[in-house]
Amino acid sequence: LVEQASVPCCVLSDSHYTNMPHSYGVRARTRHMFAKKFRQHGPIHLSQYLMKVKVGDYVDIFADPSVHKGMPHKFYHGRTGIVFNITKSAVGVRVNKLVNGRIIEKRIHVRIEHIRPSKCQQEIIRRKKENEATKEEARKTGKQVNLKRTPVLPKEGYYLDRGEVTTIQPLPFSDLV
Repeated sequence: LVEQASVPCCVLSDSHYTNMPHSYGVRARTRHMFAKKFRQHGPIHLSQYLMKVKVGDYVDIFADPSVHKGMPHKFYHGRTGIVFNITKSAVGVRVNKLVNGRIIEKRIHVRIEHIRPSKCQQEIIRRKKENEATKEEARKTGKQVNLKRTPVLPKEGYYLDRGEVTTIQPLPFSDLV
């Protein structure tokens, strides 16, 4: 008994050492991913269950760790997809996945608790509305309008007016003794 206690736990024999066991489970390496944020614990809001989702909507997949049913695999956490099917308590989402250098469209079903509406289309929709309003204004006035997005251009060059130049000369050294 005394000899066994002195042997370290990770040594099987004199020549063979073992490391810590490695987990390849479904929720492996999700310690922070599947954890609720600080002061965000508690039951899910009813509005999450009553969220309106239509086929063709863009949704973000964010797994809620307090609901184990219908939870997506950790790969899909944070991904954006398009709704292709709606069931009683779940939503079918098309998500792109990179597999061996090619992108495959995966179709997964996720419960509504793990879904939130995506904001990825907001900028495009806003720009469409602005462009339509600009086109309508251009039709009325008869002017030609450029609707293309242009990158932020560098600042215009200018000459700096330096005003009067003053020359400063050093005073000769004088010993104060």
